[in-house]
Amino acid sequence: MRARKLAYAHSGWDHELVAARRTGLREQKKQATREGLRAAALRLALECGPENVRVDDIAAAAGVSPRTYNNYFSSREQAIVAAVTAEREAQIAAAVAARPASVRLADAVADAIVDQYTNPGQHNPAALLLITTRPALRDAFVDTAGTIEHPLAAAIAERLGDTDPYTAHVLAASVAAAVRVALRRWVQPTAGGLVVPTGPLPELLRAALAPLAPALDAAEQQAQQRSPAR
Repeated sequence: MRARKLAYAHSGWDHELVAARRTGLREQKKQATREGLRAAALRLALECGPENVRVDDIAAAAGVSPRTYNNYFSSREQAIVAAVTAEREAQIAAAVAARPASVRLADAVADAIVDQYTNPGQHNPAALLLITTRPALRDAFVDTAGTIEHPLAAAIAERLGDTDPYTAHVLAASVAAAVRVALRRWVQPTAGGLVVPTGPLPELLRAALAPLAPALDAAEQQAQQRSPAR
């Protein structure tokens, strides 16, 4: 009987291991497809001009069907911009989570945002020029700030040890809105239609985030009061 139970247990473990491997391979395939699509979208946009690139062209260049493309991106602009902003939201959340508790939450958030948006190693100058000179791409670029919200909310909630379903999400949504404001101002066209960045992006980001510091401080103080030992 004991041997039979152990056999059943091992069988269950084997099934779980196989399922985990299949899930891992499936996620890797999805990630590879996403990377292939955004790389193809940017390459074609730089070669032909974004207005001359169709979704079908991007899908063909990446070796997938247009239907598969639509499972990952809702427009060509979104795919092109994703080549520049890929994984940024996860990196921001990870950076906030990695900062020690001795670092003020407001500073951890601001530093993570500024670093990920202004790290020169993460920017393709030709791609940024393309994005800032095309209105539809500019709008898509600014809108990517919204992707920060959910990963950042999880990082803030973890840091606060918070079971409150609202605080972390409201703070993260506010941060995303502030980043959107800074980016929109950064790429705002002049009266003549020329896009000239209005100032250093780090300064614009920090200025937009500054009004949120009291709220982040207050949430952190409340968390410390709930858990004095933290």
